[in-house]
Amino acid sequence: MALVMTKPVKVMIVEDYKLTRVGLKCALNNFEDIEVIQEAETAEEAIKLLEKEKPDVIIMDLGLPDMNGLEATVKINEEFNKKSENQDIKIIILTSHNREEEITASLGAGATGYCMKDIDPDTLAEVIKQVNKGACWLDPEVCKIALKQFPKPENTKLMYKQEKTDDKGHLTEREQEVLKLLVKGKSNTEIASDLIVSVHTAKAHVCSILQKLCVDDRVQAAVKAIKEGLVENE
Repeated sequence: MALVMTKPVKVMIVEDYKLTRVGLKCALNNFEDIEVIQEAETAEEAIKLLEKEKPDVIIMDLGLPDMNGLEATVKINEEFNKKSENQDIKIIILTSHNREEEITASLGAGATGYCMKDIDPDTLAEVIKQVNKGACWLDPEVCKIALKQFPKPENTKLMYKQEKTDDKGHLTEREQEVLKLLVKGKSNTEIASDLIVSVHTAKAHVCSILQKLCVDDRVQAAVKAIKEGLVENE
């Protein structure tokens, strides 16, 4: 009986520190079922490389120059995954950041994995293979932070009788402010200016809102907010 040879998972590494890129590439290429086919120093370079050969999985750093990893994740999902029924590039965030805002924003942007940079190479290799098969993976260190996003029901007996969820109650006070500005059609830059925060922070809030409202884009979020009365009329 002939053995069936499986194709290795094709991986792209997007990381601005050369030493980290080289270390990751060397570590991952030690696994027969994983092949690092591309590496990029910036998100812009990574997106250009995707035009030539598309990997199965991208290892993405958050703190990239110019376009950060969060913006790149959104762009890749919108320009490659959504435009092709046969394309499904998985993105794993590999970072030293474990702040709640960044974890939530990354998942809302479409990342299917979130790992800390001190992860063991064997574990990272397994994460890559599982994510490639369709699984989602969160580093144990960030799981407790991510779980904070799920509200605790006041009465578990009534929870399953409730047909409509109170989406407004799931949003933080700041997210409700951002949602009001979204309804007004304001851009991330305008939102950042109005709330006196960075554009990166504004984008993170928007991504979190999209995730919590279970919508794909800003327009759908605004429509849902108006239709379900999630923002007060002014």
